Amino acid sequence: MDAVTTERIVSLGAGAAGLPTPLSSYERESYDSDLYERGGGDELATQDMVLNIGPQHPATHGVLRLRLTLDGERIVTCEPVIGYMHRGAEKLFEVRDYRQIIMLANRHDWLSAFSSELGVVLAVERMLGMEVPVRAVWARMLLAELNRVLNHLMFLGSYPLEVGAITPVFYAFRERETLQQVMEEIAGGRMHYMFNRVGGLKEDLPAGWLDRAAAAVAAVRGRLPELENLVFGNEIFAARTRGVGVVSPELVHAYGISGPIARASGVDVDLRRDEPYLAYDELFAAGGPGRVVTGSEGDCFARFSVLRDQVHVSLDLAEACIDRLRSLAAGPVNVRLPKILKAPEGSTYAWTENPLGLNGYYLVSRGEKTPWRMKLRSASFNNIAVLPELVPGCVVADLVAILGSMFFVVGDIDK
Repeated sequence: MDAVTTERIVSLGAGAAGLPTPLSSYERESYDSDLYERGGGDELATQDMVLNIGPQHPATHGVLRLRLTLDGERIVTCEPVIGYMHRGAEKLFEVRDYRQIIMLANRHDWLSAFSSELGVVLAVERMLGMEVPVRAVWARMLLAELNRVLNHLMFLGSYPLEVGAITPVFYAFRERETLQQVMEEIAGGRMHYMFNRVGGLKEDLPAGWLDRAAAAVAAVRGRLPELENLVFGNEIFAARTRGVGVVSPELVHAYGISGPIARASGVDVDLRRDEPYLAYDELFAAGGPGRVVTGSEGDCFARFSVLRDQVHVSLDLAEACIDRLRSLAAGPVNVRLPKILKAPEGSTYAWTENPLGLNGYYLVSRGEKTPWRMKLRSASFNNIAVLPELVPGCVVADLVAILGSMFFVVGDIDK
């Protein structure tokens, strides 16, 4: 007697969108227990499940919470829930003077602390109509680019962890430690540098520091191929990231996405070149070391590739700044300020190309020693806002890869 086999089609519901027929032709139906007990019916009914990834889920990033509606393994909707790290930085700006707000400014994105301080002091200096000494200008650019490399190395090491690669983070942190040593020597801090001041820098560079910084840059540049080969030569990493989480240029413009994520989608915007501040116009002039790295695919792999290439650009810029500082004569690195610093009545807007994207600072003053209003536009908020457009239809495993490739800091979202 021949064996009798039966086949039962399991309904995938909304999650079946895009799957090959005949599965995609089946729709979710109500579950009839009596019918299945009698052996009738062709489908097994399904029910959507709500899953919270975060703030304490093993797959979460920091304390970001994603509220997912799942149909099996497929994501139907995604709702980012933010605010778990909200500290009211913008209101705290209003009760601290222009020296004290620098401390608050470098803590919302702790991976880009120097760059975040820089945006605040640039806004205040613009209000004051203040010219900063040339040595401070080039030292600021040098430290900002080293801070950019430190930021990117964190993601270059931690992102492979999202897809199961453990080893790269040790290579990335070796390079981070090399640069952290010179940053710690000059500022005294490893994350919150507090080295910017309204009118320049806290103090001049230590004797011999430029040589040590140049050696650190050269060491990192020489060892980076080890990290790159480990990740980009891995076919599993490529399979998990190519074609996943594609962000179109239209989504970039609609959500105000910026930084490496926007450039990986072909949106060629970089304030260092397009609206230069400090002396970036010299570095990004024709024949200079500055260039803007872009991609076209807009997927997770492209975003990671842009981040990798930007590290090389920032190392080039850092070397150019070191060479320029060596050629400058000794001189001041700050402007002497009054005991009580007051900005004139009015408003201004300053923005910078931070490692994660565009940071904007809208400063309103009423002639007091504290800002009347300091509105902070952080890059991470917009980068995360696009998630509900990206992940529906993906499986949960791809969500983790997409989330990690958005390159955000939770404190930068919540402020």
